[in-house]
Amino acid sequence: QVQLVESGGGLVQAGGSLRLSCAASGRIFSINAMGWYRQAPGKQRELVAAITSGGSTNYSDSVKGRFTISRDNAKYTVYLQMNSLKPEDTAVYYCNVGLYLAEGGDEYDYWGQGTQVTVSS
Repeated sequence: QVQLVESGGGLVQAGGSLRLSCAASGRIFSINAMGWYRQAPGKQRELVAAITSGGSTNYSDSVKGRFTISRDNAKYTVYLQMNSLKPEDTAVYYCNVGLYLAEGGDEYDYWGQGTQVTVSS
């Protein structure tokens, strides 16, 4: 059984910062790509940032220059440092992880439970 536990969400004023964490645990052989998505009320879930197992990153245009994704492979953890937050960043943020349960096995996709980020103006 694999679990993803997110933390770090909350309420912050515009211009402030938050750091999200997502830790994977369980019978994990290895982790491939890790990412963060968000879903605002009435909107579709969208990719915010992703990082490959080799450390390559990509960001949505709306967060480039303000958010930074990183990972700690030894801890099976992905982070999202969010700076210069704007009210339009308000959403539920979900982590997403592609991982292998065994050597040579299939890759499985797991989601965190979501953490609320609210940015007040």
